[in-house]
Amino acid sequence: MKAVVITGASSGIGFEIARLLSKNYFVIGIGRNDYNCRRAKELILSEIPDAKIVYFIADLIQQNEVNRVADEIRAYLENNEDLELYGLINNAGCVRSWYTTSEEGYEQQFALNHLAGFLLTYRLLPLIVKTKGRIIMTGSQSHKGIKIRWNDVMLRKRYNPLTAYKQSKLCNILFAKGLNDRFASSGIRAYVVDPGLVRTDIGNKQTGYLVNLIWSIRKKHGVSPEIPAKTYEFILETNPAPKGLYYCSCRGKAYSRQVTCENADRLFLLSEELCGISYERMEG
Repeated sequence: MKAVVITGASSGIGFEIARLLSKNYFVIGIGRNDYNCRRAKELILSEIPDAKIVYFIADLIQQNEVNRVADEIRAYLENNEDLELYGLINNAGCVRSWYTTSEEGYEQQFALNHLAGFLLTYRLLPLIVKTKGRIIMTGSQSHKGIKIRWNDVMLRKRYNPLTAYKQSKLCNILFAKGLNDRFASSGIRAYVVDPGLVRTDIGNKQTGYLVNLIWSIRKKHGVSPEIPAKTYEFILETNPAPKGLYYCSCRGKAYSRQVTCENADRLFLLSEELCGISYERMEG
């Protein structure tokens, strides 16, 4: 049976992806809070009693947590030989009103929105290569109109929460391009989904008064998370694999001119350094 790993799967878009995919896939969800994960699983099973779904707990901002949960997932898959990892959806994300760092000293939006997916993909990629599977990042239209601040990617000198978020979303699509440039020949494909404006609580978690207020007003105009969830299903289900890179509402979409081979390679090398890994020496 095909398995799909989904990060940020206990609420918002991630929960709706898990709910939708659990009808045809074995869903492996990752969430930060044990209570929310148990509640999410109960809600899905109440609607789909025969759903195959399991949750793992991890704070993906911290790289030691990414590595730990990757070990746990790999062990789980090894102990369930009927499962094969076909998809990885790097959906977990955050917004921060102020400059806050991970245990490694990395700005938290950069750490969770980009590096967590970069490291988790590295740990799980050998399993996905075996199935010629697919990797999907949750992106945003906000990746447009910004450049990577190569001289200060953590924005330590002049932190702006919106700049940090936009940059992390540009990193998502550069990472997807970097993966395709390196591994498309092995049969895998990487994509970015732009969910559009969605009614989630991303802007209300661990944010200051102003960001919380603005997001509370703005999200009222968004769509239900179950709507963008269909695009993730579309990318996983379509055969042959969709040829595009950036999708919204199940259709390919234009993306930033900053998405170049040069920028993708530069980010890939920087991210490897920040995670202490090398995709060329990927473990089996």
